Amino acid sequence: MSGTGGDAAASEAGASADGAGAPGVSKDGVYGQRPGREAEVGKGLARRNGRRGRRRGERAMVPEAEFRSYYGLPVLNPPSWKSFDIAGYFFLGGLAGAGSVLAAGAQLTGRPATARAMKISSLAAIGGSTVLLIHDLGRPARFANMLRVMKPTSPMSMGSWLLAAYGPAAGAAAVLDVTGLFPRLGGAATAGAAALGPLVATYTAALAADTAVPSWHDVHRELPLVFAGSATAAAAGMGMIVSPTREAGPMRSAAVFGAALELAAAKTIEYRAGLVAEPYKTGKAGRYMRAGEILTAAGTAGGLLFGGRSRAVSALSGLALLAASACTRFGVFHAGVQSAEDPKYTVVPQRERLAAAANGSANGSADGTGGEGA
Repeated sequence: MSGTGGDAAASEAGASADGAGAPGVSKDGVYGQRPGREAEVGKGLARRNGRRGRRRGERAMVPEAEFRSYYGLPVLNPPSWKSFDIAGYFFLGGLAGAGSVLAAGAQLTGRPATARAMKISSLAAIGGSTVLLIHDLGRPARFANMLRVMKPTSPMSMGSWLLAAYGPAAGAAAVLDVTGLFPRLGGAATAGAAALGPLVATYTAALAADTAVPSWHDVHRELPLVFAGSATAAAAGMGMIVSPTREAGPMRSAAVFGAALELAAAKTIEYRAGLVAEPYKTGKAGRYMRAGEILTAAGTAGGLLFGGRSRAVSALSGLALLAASACTRFGVFHAGVQSAEDPKYTVVPQRERLAAAANGSANGSADGTGGEGA
C-alpha cells in the first residue's frame, strides 16, 4: 500500500519538477492534460447547406463518376410490344375517340354530311385499333379474357371495358345514321360515343405511363395532353378530308386547338422532365417527333389559310394532320423503348430524387424544422 502511494506521489512530483506539465496517467486518472485535448461535438468539418461538406471555394479532386451499368445492360426489360401494332393502336384509338366528339358537334350544328362521314370514320378507326390490339396480344381470346374482371386501378383492364362499351356505341351511331333507322336510338348512340370519346383518345397515355418505362412514366401528367391534342388534330384532319368545304369551318378550328394543345404539352415535357425527355429528341423517336411537328404546322397553316377556298388544299392539309398524329404516336412509342434500353434514364433520375430528398431533409434539420430536438 505504502509503496503504491509513494510511486503515485513520485510521479506527480516528477511532473511538477519538470515544469512542462507533461500529461500522464495514474490510478487517479489523467493528469497534466492540455487545453483542447478533448474532442468537441460538432467541431471540425465546415458545414454547407445544412450538411457536412467541403468548405466554400474547395473543389473536389475526383470528378463525379459517370453512371454505367454492368456490361452496359439495361436495368429494365424494354417493352415487348410490336411498334406497328401498339403505335398504330394508339393512333387509331385517338382518331376514333376525337372523331366521335366532332361528329356529335357536327350533328348538333346542322352539318349532316360531316356528321355521317365522321361517324363512319370513327367506326373504321376503332375497328382497326381493336384488330391491331388483338394482333399484338396474339389471339382474340386474350382480349376476351381481359373482360372477365374489372380492376379500376389497372389502365389495361379499364381500357378493355372502355373499348367494349365504346365500340358498339360508335357502330350503332354510324349504322343507324347511314340507314336512317331509329333516329332517336341513333342520337343516343351518337351522344354515348361522344361521351366516351375523350377517354378512348387518352386512356392509352395512362396505359403507357403506368409502366416503369422512364420516358413514359415520368411524364404521366403531360402525356395525356399530348395524346388529346394529337387525337383532336387527327380527327379534324379527317373532317377536313371528308367534309364539304362549306361545312369544314369547325374542323379547321379544331385543328388549331389540337395542334396548340399538343405543342404546348410536348414543350412542357422538354422543359420539366429533364434527362428523361432526351429520347424524345434523339434517335428514331426524335425523327418521328420532328416530322410530327413539321406536318402539324403545315397542315394547320394550310387548312386555316387556304382550306376554306380550296377543297384540294383542305384535303391535303387534313392528310398532313393525320400523318402528323401518326408520327407523334410512333415517336412517343420509340422514346419509351429508347429510355428503357439505356440504363442511365432509369438510375440517374432515381439518384437525383434521392439526393434532393436527402438535401431537403438536411436543410430542414439545419433550420430547426426537421429534428425532434429542435
